[in-house]
Amino acid sequence: MSGSHDKTIKVWDAVTGQQVGEALRGHEDFVHSVAFSPDGTRIVSGSDDKTIRVWDAVTGQQVGEPLRGHENWVHSVAFSPDGTRIVSGSDDETIRVWDAVTGQQVGEALRGHKDFVRSVAFSPDGTRIVSGSDDGTIRVWDAVTGQQVGEPLRGHEDSVVCSVAFSPEGTRIVSGSYNDTIRVWDVVTGQQVSETMKGHEHSVLSVAFSPDGTRIVSGSHDETIRVWDGVTGQQVSEALRGHDHSVCSVAFSPDGTRIVSRSDDKTIRVWDVVTRQQVGEALTNDNKIRVWDVAKRQVNTHLTYPQYHGGWFCFGKEETQSYILWIPHSLRRRDVLWYPCNMVISVRPKIAV
Repeated sequence: MSGSHDKTIKVWDAVTGQQVGEALRGHEDFVHSVAFSPDGTRIVSGSDDKTIRVWDAVTGQQVGEPLRGHENWVHSVAFSPDGTRIVSGSDDETIRVWDAVTGQQVGEALRGHKDFVRSVAFSPDGTRIVSGSDDGTIRVWDAVTGQQVGEPLRGHEDSVVCSVAFSPEGTRIVSGSYNDTIRVWDVVTGQQVSETMKGHEHSVLSVAFSPDGTRIVSGSHDETIRVWDGVTGQQVSEALRGHDHSVCSVAFSPDGTRIVSRSDDKTIRVWDVVTRQQVGEALTNDNKIRVWDVAKRQVNTHLTYPQYHGGWFCFGKEETQSYILWIPHSLRRRDVLWYPCNMVISVRPKIAV
């Protein structure tokens, strides 16, 4: 499943790579986050239109009215393990919990972060919520009372915390940050466990535990996916390479044999955990803006990540940068051009038959 800057959600066949049914339409702005319900019958999505929407995973129809309450973009959404609640994190610096059936907000908004909330997740038993923020902290909350549990988890050097997740047994939290590192924390003590995971050469945008908790997968601005030992913190084998832009989202399949990744190169790729090889062709929609080398009359595939200067996007080293695109003031929205993510992924759980 993927959510896109084209305002739609799409479901994909993980074996054939083909799109399943029509795109889900209803959001009025970019879709930043999507997730399946535990039983696989519903989809939840969060968008820059400040709403959360629930969808029937079979028919593709929206279920009920949009969930409204956030005052800014919704960056992250997730179902509770029993499927009765939805948690959302927003640029309005709050976390909110919703009744998945009625669509009503449950209790007051969770407040404590001092900047955008980038990532939220329920613990496996549904009693805790973890959040990561641009304020550089990870916070744990009581899912019933909405009260913060303990002190904020600090260690990412006041850098943006892009992604957080609980381990399957619920005793650990993994976090990925703009300071290029991954850290694992003890949920009870709030202390970091194992060594800081270092290896990525740029910001870590997404992290996830394997279903058995023995492995951690990470995706980064450095265009790679890396797998780590969940206990020792050591990298397991070589990085997975194939994307040619930032890897913004990663997840394990429910049986732990596959990894799925989504990138700013507008593709979704599936990888074999054992062989580290890509499985099949990349899943993609070709809604691209291309930059051409005029002399060679071909697409320039060697451009570095663009730098932004006063409305201009330019490429190359500082001393040789060429201005290539002017962005009018009316279109200079933060994250629209800085991080042109076009899809968000979620792995659909197995459904008992």
